Amino acid sequence: MDSLFSLPAEYQALRESVRALADSKIAPAAREVDEQARYPREAAQALQGAGLAAAHVPEEFGGEGADALGVVIIIEEVARACGASSLIPAVNKLGSLPLVLAGNSEQKKRWLTPLAKGSGFSYCLSESEAGSDAAAMRTKAVKGDGGWILSGSKKWISNAGESEFYTVLASTDATKGAKGISAFVVEKSDKGVSFGAHEKKMGFRGSPTREVYFDEVFLPDDRMLGDEGTGFALAMKTLDHTRITIAAQALGIAQGAFEVATEYAHQRKQFGKAIFDFQAIQFMLADMAMKIEAARQLTYAAAVKSENSESDLTFFSAASKCYATDVAMEVTTNAVQVLGGYGYVSDYPVERMMRDAKLTQIYEGTNQVQRIVMARNLPK
Repeated sequence: MDSLFSLPAEYQALRESVRALADSKIAPAAREVDEQARYPREAAQALQGAGLAAAHVPEEFGGEGADALGVVIIIEEVARACGASSLIPAVNKLGSLPLVLAGNSEQKKRWLTPLAKGSGFSYCLSESEAGSDAAAMRTKAVKGDGGWILSGSKKWISNAGESEFYTVLASTDATKGAKGISAFVVEKSDKGVSFGAHEKKMGFRGSPTREVYFDEVFLPDDRMLGDEGTGFALAMKTLDHTRITIAAQALGIAQGAFEVATEYAHQRKQFGKAIFDFQAIQFMLADMAMKIEAARQLTYAAAVKSENSESDLTFFSAASKCYATDVAMEVTTNAVQVLGGYGYVSDYPVERMMRDAKLTQIYEGTNQVQRIVMARNLPK
């Protein structure tokens, strides 16, 4: 009987190909990207050349048509080498998924086709005073002649300035609260769009995080995704699918840190033998491996539920994000501990991985918010 928990051959092949690409083209620059806080152009070019930067884009628009599990494996393997680089496919999916879910055929052709060619697509939901409480946003779009006038700003926008396109959530009727929020596609070249300074971050330094400003940006009517007032529901539906990509990212970071710690434990000698031979180290590595595998099973299950839009997706997406990112924080912290003093300096990548892991517990909904989401969607 075939194992219920074995990946089909095509996913195994995908993993091997992405890992080879990440090891040869992305990992060598990861340390420099982090230390210089620069965009990982080597990774962007390599991923784009292999059709992996926006693999979720349907084939009819020039993409690979990768399903949710395929995208998870891509992000996982890239994150194993470089967390910042894994935000390229992750952000492209996050930014464009509202278009995939609610756009009409003309809109999809207009923006998904260039995305597949490397344009980049970011997601603008959070604001300075509207983080976990996204419905409190102040960015607004006022109806004008033949379109909308967008004014306001968005905070913590990943790959801002690099992406050509942005899904922006704005209030179109403040009297209706969350039901008065609509979604728009904004282009980097639109008059009135500008970007703030680069945030100086603990981790993921190679992925630019900037504020995006909208100074009376005119948007024709065809820039709205779906019907007026459906933007907030669309944003939440999007996150149900894309939280899983953060779980995948955390999973890859944890896997990378575990591999470094395991190799080091076999090489490092103290008291005349490899430190791996000490039970204290063995137990740490065993716990790390066990929790990574548990996180992987949960994340892959959530990806399948995402692909099939199953009724319990909200619970599983929140659970996978919460669990995998908590595991990543624990694994990377313990990897630093296994390496001791060497883990605390940048000669080894585990200190970078630990810094990167911390953000996965925060963005796309803090893990405290994920627990609220899970509680409200407990399996019945």
